[in-house]
Amino acid sequence: MAFDSEDCEKITTAFRIKEMPRRDRPRERIVLSGAGSLTNYELLAVLLKTGTSGMGVLEFAEMILRRFGGLSGLDRVTFDQLRQVKGIGEAKAAELIAAIEFGKRVHEASANRESRQIRSAGDVYELVCAKMQSLDHEELWVINVDSKNRVLAIDQLYKGSVNASTIRTAEVFQGAISRKAMGIILVHNHPSGDPTPSDLDFVVTRNVKEAGRILEIALLDHVVIGAGAYRSIFDLTADL
Repeated sequence: MAFDSEDCEKITTAFRIKEMPRRDRPRERIVLSGAGSLTNYELLAVLLKTGTSGMGVLEFAEMILRRFGGLSGLDRVTFDQLRQVKGIGEAKAAELIAAIEFGKRVHEASANRESRQIRSAGDVYELVCAKMQSLDHEELWVINVDSKNRVLAIDQLYKGSVNASTIRTAEVFQGAISRKAMGIILVHNHPSGDPTPSDLDFVVTRNVKEAGRILEIALLDHVVIGAGAYRSIFDLTADL
């Protein structure tokens, strides 16, 4: 009798960890083969430690991932949302939120902001995606770069709707002026997950680019971040 991969996964999660051969248990496999050998729900099971009444920890972990839409959904989950899951108390919810935040900070540190060179919109996405694509509200960040496009600093400038009426160009360039940056890159997110720039995004880009021309600080790009995707406004129009 043959099983497809989904059947195998269900069979695996139906086992309680104590019923599994010792070498196949998630913690033991981390020791023997590294954490990369574990599936997403097995890694979550290690963090959860225990399941619930009538549900082993592997099955519990798989249920949580499905409930929140996989890793991308879990990346956005709040403490209160976790507390609504039967079997997750305050302590376990706090541990999971801490683990998720710690993972974001590790990713951020590995990007090595202080010396990273921006060569493309893809580099911008890799630099900010860990935090920006999980936001449930819109934010505008300004990346300040030197003459070799190396990142000097990232300023988180606005929270809420990003449009031409709320953005003050003096504030956009304030960090660049104080750091003697040669250029800036605008980056903002769309909480909807669709990175397609709006008409107002193009207006903001043109206004900031014109102000930069006067200040002799170049606007190098304006990148819109969505769910696992991005768009460069500079790549989408030739009249900037």
